[in-house]
Amino acid sequence: MDRIAFEHQVRTWRQKALSVSISCGAGQDEAEDIAQDVMLRLWQMHDELEQYRSIEAIVALMARHMLSNHQRRKPMEALDETITVSLNTNPHDELEMREDEAWLTTKVQQLPTTQRTLLYMRQVERRSHEEIAQLLGIETTSVSTLLARARRTLLEEIKQRNKQ
Repeated sequence: MDRIAFEHQVRTWRQKALSVSISCGAGQDEAEDIAQDVMLRLWQMHDELEQYRSIEAIVALMARHMLSNHQRRKPMEALDETITVSLNTNPHDELEMREDEAWLTTKVQQLPTTQRTLLYMRQVERRSHEEIAQLLGIETTSVSTLLARARRTLLEEIKQRNKQ
């Protein structure tokens, strides 16, 4: 597809990317970013576009995938920023719970970088062992082993704390 033909279609495709992103839960700004990314990707593959039957279907698919990637990469809310609603706890229990959260956050930060990263990817980002292995370029069994070590280390820390 040449530049002029691409320019004639780009507004339609951009609007499609925007509407798909918004219908899948993106805010206006995020949808604009996604639409821009889709247009960039389409331009990168403009020589190959004529082989597809429905470019609008490709635009919709790209928008959904890019939205999924955007949402996966959003920073997760830190423990100290979460809002805890407790109806049946007294101030002492609430204070103890906050101290426990702070202690655990500190212990997680003290883990070796690899273990901490793997634990974050698995527990917070909800990635599979296979996906983590692929992203980091390691074996799936290594992911399982490192996660088990990180969890075992935290469990030992918790046991030590409870003995005191």
